Amino acid sequence: MASKNTICLWYNRDALEAAQFYAKTFPDSQVGAVHRAPGDFPSGRQGDVLTVEFTVMGIPCLGLNGGPAFQHSEAFSFQVATEDQAETDRLWDAIVGNGGQASECGWCKDRWGLSWQITPRVLMAAITDPDRAAAKRAFDAMMQMGKIDIATIEAARRG
Repeated sequence: MASKNTICLWYNRDALEAAQFYAKTFPDSQVGAVHRAPGDFPSGRQGDVLTVEFTVMGIPCLGLNGGPAFQHSEAFSFQVATEDQAETDRLWDAIVGNGGQASECGWCKDRWGLSWQITPRVLMAAITDPDRAAAKRAFDAMMQMGKIDIATIEAARRG
C-alpha cells in the first residue's frame, strides 16, 4: 500500500468477503491486492488469504485473517456522513441486511462485527446547534432512534 498509515482490521477468515462487501456498498471504496500466506500459520494454511488491501471511502485498510482470537468492538467504528434519508437508508439497510445488526443512535454492526455510525449531516448540525435548546431536542430525538430519521430530527430541532 502507498499510504504511510493504514487501518488494520482483524477478521477470523473473511477479510476478502468483507472487503468486497465494503467496495460494492460504499463510494470511493475498492479491493486492492490479496496476499496469500507463504506458509502455515496458527489459524490457517499456506496459500490461504492472509491479508487484503482495500479502501473504504478513501481510507486505506488492511484486512488480516488472523483467526478467532480477537473480536471487533464498538471502541472502533467507521462514521459515515450521509447527505439525505435515501443515502442513510441505503447504507444502513445494506449493512443490517447483509447479516448485520441494528443498534441505537445511528449505530449498526456488519456481519463481521465491525461497527458503523450512519450519521446524516443534518443530525450533526442539529446536535451542535448554537441554540442549546434546539440541540437538546434533536439529541433527545436521536436517543430514541435506531436508524436516524432525518425528518424527525429536523422537526425536533425546530421544536
